[in-house]
Amino acid sequence: MTVCRGIRGATIAEENTADGIYSATKELLDGLIEGNSIIEREVAAVYFTMTPDLNAVFPAAVARQAGWNNTALMGGTEIAVPGSLTKCIRILILLNTDKEPQELVNLYLRGTDALRRQGVESI
Repeated sequence: MTVCRGIRGATIAEENTADGIYSATKELLDGLIEGNSIIEREVAAVYFTMTPDLNAVFPAAVARQAGWNNTALMGGTEIAVPGSLTKCIRILILLNTDKEPQELVNLYLRGTDALRRQGVESI
């Protein structure tokens, strides 16, 4: 049965420049697409967030430049929690799929693997 499931990922931009944000976002989005064999028509929406210290370019531009012109894309700013990662880009892909949650590949690059444990510990 096809259901809508979330696929998550995060990475760190080297610097707050268009190139820095674009390259980090592209690496992450490409990895999520490849790791989950995603095709655009199965994507319900993609939500991109960045920490407040990143603002040089919209990360959703990466998806548009990849040809995702029929997908709903949204961007936002992460909450500035003291002690949290800086220069962090996160992606949430809402995917219509027959896969079970444990079959989906979430991707944490460039030192963001600690994010997977955060939240679980604080509950």
